[in-house]
Amino acid sequence: MNKYNTEMEGQIDFYKKYLKRINKELTQEDVISDSTDGILNGNLIEFKLNINDVNSVLFQTVKYLSAMRIRGKSIPSNIVLISLNTETTYIFNSNDYLKDIEKVYIGSASKNNIGFQSKSEPIKLDNSKSIDIETLITTLKTDNYTKINIDENCIIGWASRYYKENPTAKKSDFIGDNESEIKVIGEIRRPSYFKDFINEYTSDTNIQFKYLMDKLNDDLSKKDLGAFYTPIQYAEKATELVREAIKRVPKGNDYIILDRCAGTGNLEQLLSVEELSHCIVSTYEYYEYKVLMELIGDKVRHIVPPFETADIFNGGTVLGADALSKEYVDNEIIKQYIDNDKCTIIMLENPPYAETNGITRGKGSQAVWNKSFVVEEMKNYIKNNKTINGRTTNDLANIFIWSAFEYYLRQDADSYILFSPIKYWKSQNIVNKEFLNGYGFNRKHFHTETKAMISCILWSNKDSDISSFDIEALNIENNELKNEGKISIRKVYNTLVTLFPKIDKDDNQRQGLNSALNGMENFKNKSVKSVYSKDNIGYLVANKYGFDNARLDSSLVIFTRYDGHGRSINKENYLKLLPAFSAGKYTDNENNWKIMSQLMKTSDGKEKYLKDVNNGKLDNWLLKNLFWTSLTNQSHMRSINGSDGVYYRNELCLDNSNGETIASEKLKELKTNEEENKILEQWNTIIKQAKMTKNYDSSITYGVYQIEEELNSFEKIIYSKGKSKNIYDYPELNGNLNSLKPMLKEYYLKEIAPKLFEYEFLK
Repeated sequence: MNKYNTEMEGQIDFYKKYLKRINKELTQEDVISDSTDGILNGNLIEFKLNINDVNSVLFQTVKYLSAMRIRGKSIPSNIVLISLNTETTYIFNSNDYLKDIEKVYIGSASKNNIGFQSKSEPIKLDNSKSIDIETLITTLKTDNYTKINIDENCIIGWASRYYKENPTAKKSDFIGDNESEIKVIGEIRRPSYFKDFINEYTSDTNIQFKYLMDKLNDDLSKKDLGAFYTPIQYAEKATELVREAIKRVPKGNDYIILDRCAGTGNLEQLLSVEELSHCIVSTYEYYEYKVLMELIGDKVRHIVPPFETADIFNGGTVLGADALSKEYVDNEIIKQYIDNDKCTIIMLENPPYAETNGITRGKGSQAVWNKSFVVEEMKNYIKNNKTINGRTTNDLANIFIWSAFEYYLRQDADSYILFSPIKYWKSQNIVNKEFLNGYGFNRKHFHTETKAMISCILWSNKDSDISSFDIEALNIENNELKNEGKISIRKVYNTLVTLFPKIDKDDNQRQGLNSALNGMENFKNKSVKSVYSKDNIGYLVANKYGFDNARLDSSLVIFTRYDGHGRSINKENYLKLLPAFSAGKYTDNENNWKIMSQLMKTSDGKEKYLKDVNNGKLDNWLLKNLFWTSLTNQSHMRSINGSDGVYYRNELCLDNSNGETIASEKLKELKTNEEENKILEQWNTIIKQAKMTKNYDSSITYGVYQIEEELNSFEKIIYSKGKSKNIYDYPELNGNLNSLKPMLKEYYLKEIAPKLFEYEFLK
């Protein structure tokens, strides 16, 4: 009998022997998945050196199966526990533990398992006996599964799997319902594709999934609808703003609360019976409409459309509920209040805020959303209002926001309680109204993975030209609101591009090369012509206000980037222009939810900045900024032997092996402090180790990024299915490169960022 020192040793030996009999095409890597020791056909396998407590090991596998169910994975019918050193196998039927599998467990599956009680006697095998070995092989060849019950904990996982494996499927194909004029039953109610894996969902309605309906859309609909769930903690604060708006209603006036994208009614769930009686709600997605109707259809003043009819189902959407259509704008139910001067309009909305260019609105629609009536109207408006950029119509949220003020809000006492990234006010000039109150919420709690700020603002319809306001930052921790202080929201006016001088045409210039994002020469997909000048030392991209595509919109490379969007820098202007690059790297060094979607890059402080550059006030800071830029791996400057026969040397690094660079020469003027000396010491260690690598070219001048990319070589090792790690050829070099990063991050936040804020590079 073999005695193993580690589980991995025994596991490798087991699969080496048994896979030959079960499926010789499989490897151990093919079998390992879902944090388990193996899923082989309809069998979950768990190895232990010695199983001393069968029940606790069984409970560990139950937790694995619970996690698999939540992720939409098929549940193997057999649980196979193998005690390696005692050569014993225990086989359980997972169906006996279905109630336990359908619970949700928090924490590591391998911990806190003592005390679990088995509900059935296992099949016990002696792995030293041939007859039992054959029984185990036969078992591992079986491909049977335990059917699970769909609930709110697992339906998202099964929906994601269904759409992935059925790319043309829609929400109606997956969910359906039994109380519908349309009679689309759906996969969960009458399993066909999942017939071996799930039981029929027997509830007549989908109300159990009311907080998840946005996540149950297929991928195309998610992009098209852009809908997100609103957490109840944030809905509560929005309700407070609604009540502030109601207090503004003039005496003697009626009022309505209009929500054109209500979903399943998240924002309305905390309104009183009286407040609901003033609500007009609608939603574009059919199954959300069904839930919305059931939850508050009898409580609100109106729902659009008022009833479900046989022709309401429009390929998964609701006919008559498209807020971007002329039909909706002219809806008589809503218009009777808009046309009534004695009715105050309060809008309450979390509009879709996804960019969805060219996505078709449902199977039955012949027009894409950005050709809708409201979009065309907004485009016509922008033609005559140059303060709004035409690109704003690319974002569905902007269409809703613009149309709210264009078609529904008419009087100063009207109000808009609006959830949305604040760019619509801060940089896009869609709203210039009176700010009354508001909050900043963490977007990650809205059924997304993104940590960013979503503002919730109470706007008056009264015109205003304010340039700043403060809101409270509210996060959610342990299901409770946590106040994280004030966020100052400031309007921005000029992008960083205005900091660059105009390009003068030079007849002596010739066609140059193009750079890829990684700083290498780009030979395809060129959208701009590069101009060569011997005075140029790099190409700086400082594009757009926001940080949504931070690494695309802020970069530093050796020659013109393939897509343009930047300007060349030269020996005369590089020092004063490099802060535009540094500003674009703020979120790479300081990334929290209060910054993302709120902080922007500007040149609003250009006059003050250039004045202080010219009078020498910023001499020392500009050197510090050059110091950071020359050492950060966020600069993608490389030394390159170009295809045009020219050697392009990286002059913005500190490698003086082939003579001083422009940066190293200039930085002789910097009187270094203790922190800078430590960073330089780290750099000297790195360049010394880099010179000992096999790929080092003594004719090349190296910056940190080029060392990482070309000299810090490694081998990628795949050690299990979907998992890999890098084995570095030079661990000391790799370690020192990694150690440099936090040093530079701390330096950036301490020495560079404060001035970027002071001169409004960051705002």
